Amino acid sequence: MKWSINQLNQLQNKGLQIDETVQLTDMKGALSEIREISPVSVKGRADLGSSKATFHLTLTGTMILPCARTLVDVPFPFEIHATETFLLKPNADFEMEEDVHHVQEDIVDLIPVIKENILLEVPMQVFSDSVEGNDQAAPQEGKDWKVISEEDNKNKIDPRLAGLSKFFDDQDS
Repeated sequence: MKWSINQLNQLQNKGLQIDETVQLTDMKGALSEIREISPVSVKGRADLGSSKATFHLTLTGTMILPCARTLVDVPFPFEIHATETFLLKPNADFEMEEDVHHVQEDIVDLIPVIKENILLEVPMQVFSDSVEGNDQAAPQEGKDWKVISEEDNKNKIDPRLAGLSKFFDDQDS
């Protein structure tokens, strides 16, 4: 996913269509939350001009992240739509408001940009939807506690106030 400026200038009239799959195995070391990442599908096109190249990309793949409760592996699929602009000439007039990338050594490399977009997509927390009975699932009860649903909690009378209900029953009779 690298092109020289000369290659991009030759493709200026034809246009550039991108449909590739990239292996980003080194992403595991970039962020401790990423345990595994599938091959990333990169699709899109490039609008090429004499002073800039704008890439319109769609990145799809799956990351394996740890569950925030149980630390089990949770697959997290992603689809990222990104537009990245590279300045092909160092002194090209371009609005400074836009986020642009400067070409290093006359080579346009999309891999660092792809990695950056994926890192920005990693969520703060992800939770496993594992079923009960799974050995790695979060425990549902323990000594002096258990997880209850909202419905169970609605009809239950607080034991501290149970004596009050007797007071109103005695007054009615």
